[in-house]
Amino acid sequence: MWRLRVVHSTGYAYKSPVTASFNEARLTPRSDSRQNVILNRIETVPATRSYRYVDYWGTAVTAFDLHAPHTELEVTSSSVVETDRGEMPEHKATWDDLRAEAVIDRFDEVLTGTRYTPDSRGIRRVGERIAKENDPQEAVTAAANWVHSELEYVPGTTGVHSSGLDAHREGKGVCQDFAHLTLILLRSMGIPSRYVSGYLHPNRKAVIGDTIDGQSHAWVQAWTGGWWNFDPTNDADINEQYISVGVGRDYSDVTPLKGIYSGEGSTDLDVVVEITRLA
Repeated sequence: MWRLRVVHSTGYAYKSPVTASFNEARLTPRSDSRQNVILNRIETVPATRSYRYVDYWGTAVTAFDLHAPHTELEVTSSSVVETDRGEMPEHKATWDDLRAEAVIDRFDEVLTGTRYTPDSRGIRRVGERIAKENDPQEAVTAAANWVHSELEYVPGTTGVHSSGLDAHREGKGVCQDFAHLTLILLRSMGIPSRYVSGYLHPNRKAVIGDTIDGQSHAWVQAWTGGWWNFDPTNDADINEQYISVGVGRDYSDVTPLKGIYSGEGSTDLDVVVEITRLA
């Protein structure tokens, strides 16, 4: 069990005053069987009134709007979370289980392609080969292994609008691309799978009390009798170093901060994530 503090700050600077903005933040870690949120607060400068709700996918959302002219907006989420290792489902589904009408109907939304995870005949052929040699649980790690061997991790090579297939054509990408390409492959095999956003403390031997520059991270959850997590970017199981925030079909369901504003001019965006191991 680890205890981690995460401070995630996002700053916008507008070219001219913005008269109104409406925003949604998905920056609150989840409370589930693997992690417990001890505290979370989201603050804005200028100050705003906010309200919270849980979206369709079970992600906590903080919504806030600003109606006074402003040229800057800063949103800071501070969280303390206890994390544990990921656990495998007790029940192991077979391929026949996954082909059952009730399962396909129940998980339709996370079996279907999206703009970020479009269907691909070539990827489907890879899936057929993997499914022939593995049961569904083994197929998840085999799929992540394949993606890990196909993509080189290169920061800045893809944009937030790139699909998993775009990254595959390039042969490189970031964690978002590794997750999207893995989802395309898993869904092609009929394995229900979701995109997970969160944070990763990069140091397994982290010194308690040391604050490091961290970053947002993404991985996948697969359903093979129960949901479980795997990180294709690092080709590894999830452990105490991971903090999950949002789940959905792809990146668009878990965007950390999105909104609309009235005013002209583009914005400069600055994001800083600091992670401290507390225990």
